[in-house]
Amino acid sequence: MEKAPTIDELERRFALPRIAHVVAGNGGLPKVRITTPQAEAEMYLHGAQVTSWRPAGREEAIFLSEHSHWQEGDAIRGGIPICFPWFRAKADDPKAPTHGFVRTTAWRLDSVTQAGRGVTVSMSTESNASTKRWWSADFNLVHRVTVGDELKLELVVTNTGATSLRFEEALHTYYKVGFVGTVRLRGLEGVTYLDNTDSNRQKTQLGDLIMAKQTDYAYVNSPLALEVLDPLLNRRIRITKENSLTTVVWNPWRDGAKFLPDLGDDEWQHMACAEASNVLGFAVNLVPGGQHTMTATMRVDDL
Repeated sequence: MEKAPTIDELERRFALPRIAHVVAGNGGLPKVRITTPQAEAEMYLHGAQVTSWRPAGREEAIFLSEHSHWQEGDAIRGGIPICFPWFRAKADDPKAPTHGFVRTTAWRLDSVTQAGRGVTVSMSTESNASTKRWWSADFNLVHRVTVGDELKLELVVTNTGATSLRFEEALHTYYKVGFVGTVRLRGLEGVTYLDNTDSNRQKTQLGDLIMAKQTDYAYVNSPLALEVLDPLLNRRIRITKENSLTTVVWNPWRDGAKFLPDLGDDEWQHMACAEASNVLGFAVNLVPGGQHTMTATMRVDDL
């Protein structure tokens, strides 16, 4: 196995003076730190996970738990984890890692580039002996993140094998909110969803979604934009997406948070997950040599 480059080696290769640097993050894990007039952001090689995005003149947009585990083999609680190639538990193997294996994988940093007002960080991973323990498919996965006054995420899956593959995917974004009970999610009215807190019963969204209890909903046939309206922080986060036909909304609430050792007892109050995804019956089928790109773009404005 090829030895992973050191943080100093990555810094020498990829740094952009005064703009982007590779540094040691929490737990000594390497991360790319970006500072521009438009925004500040951080992205770890562990899981290719964005953990911070703060547009200029605004508060942090992304929630990150103060109790997160910062070590190999553990997922980072908060930020934008990548769920792939399955969502939730693996249907045919309860011992497989929840939400797949790439969110706990050390990805390869491929490039850091500046174009106009944005800075783009590209990381990749691919199938190997470790992934085939859980999933037999051959694949290449790229996460391309562009940081500016908008945050754009592109998840690119390529089937590098000789047979078709089927996968689920999600950009599991944790948004930082003033208090989750006062937040309204707009853009889902009339959309059918499966309620995972109620045996995945099929229901229909009436009006804006207001989370007043444990929430774990998968909205189907939902390709349109979504807005997170936060009166306490006086802001609107608008999420647009491409090639995503499901939207997952989640908050564990008080009782669920007690079972998450990497989430503080009260931290659930300040997070709301709303994620671009293709899950359940909307999993993606990809022919040999085929490529699929799911994109999510977010922007923060005043209410």
